[in-house]
Amino acid sequence: MSGDYDFEPVRGLPARLPPGETLVWQGSPEWRSLAVHAFHVRKVIVYFVLLAIWSVTSAWIDGRTLAEALSSIVWVAPMALAAVALLGTLAWLSARTTVYSITSRRLVMRIGIALPITINVPFRAVDSVGLKRHADGSGDIPASLPKGYRLAFLVLWPHARPWHVRSPQPMLRSVPDVERVAGLLVDAISTAAAQAPKPLPQEAHEPARQPVQPASATAPVSAAA
Repeated sequence: MSGDYDFEPVRGLPARLPPGETLVWQGSPEWRSLAVHAFHVRKVIVYFVLLAIWSVTSAWIDGRTLAEALSSIVWVAPMALAAVALLGTLAWLSARTTVYSITSRRLVMRIGIALPITINVPFRAVDSVGLKRHADGSGDIPASLPKGYRLAFLVLWPHARPWHVRSPQPMLRSVPDVERVAGLLVDAISTAAAQAPKPLPQEAHEPARQPVQPASATAPVSAAA
């Protein structure tokens, strides 16, 4: 599958980094964690277990023998295995084709299984960074964007924060060693904000001017628990 991305001059990036921009971190989702938390494999397994229990109980109440009641769930097992295999395969493919990159100036997400796309989120468009840690040490890092900076939720999924459909937030999902990666992202955003050029002071003899609101401004960055 690596041949599908031979057009990339640098893995996970649509072009070589411009002078002065450096690569801070690069990685991909952990596919088992992605299967559980993005494709909800555990919930699907629980659903089929409850379905099997309901089928056996109904047959028992109807007066069938235990053997007949157990035979009523023969069809459940193949469906459960097929569903889990499908979701697991999608999670594996998604993790294999996804590359998250943190540079000194932006967050880059190369996503998509059949139709790969690259999403660039400059740090000036990031209001805040969140963190959700999973039991296995992996976790999710959503980036909150200001109003006016819109991304399509369906284009981002599953690399989007759940339930934020109207204001989608790009999210690094199931990232291994998530606390370290979140710290690198926060530090990179803070450093870029500190190095941003400051506006020149207004001359005393110049008439006062109404401030112009920029399209997007850098807000203080904090790692939310």
